[in-house]
Amino acid sequence: MSSDESSPESTADATPVTVTVYTREECHLCHEAIETIERVADSVARPVSIETVDVDTDPDLQDEYGERVPYVLVADRPAFKYRVDADEFRATLAER
Repeated sequence: MSSDESSPESTADATPVTVTVYTREECHLCHEAIETIERVADSVARPVSIETVDVDTDPDLQDEYGERVPYVLVADRPAFKYRVDADEFRATLAER
């Protein structure tokens, strides 16, 4: 491979990983989860895009998630519920 070609690994590392957090406004666990996600995202080489969704803004989401927040998806796959472990999140990012 010539030096101007990107390896699949470097291309994948440049692609942002989308993290979606289903949350509620007055949810201390949600705030903790988002803080953990942001802290880990700042410490890894791969870009992370964090999206938050307030389940109370949509009756269907409210029915689906109710009090089961935060609910975290990484690359559209369920990853965490209630709490985000920093080491597990870092490992999950490395897998994607």
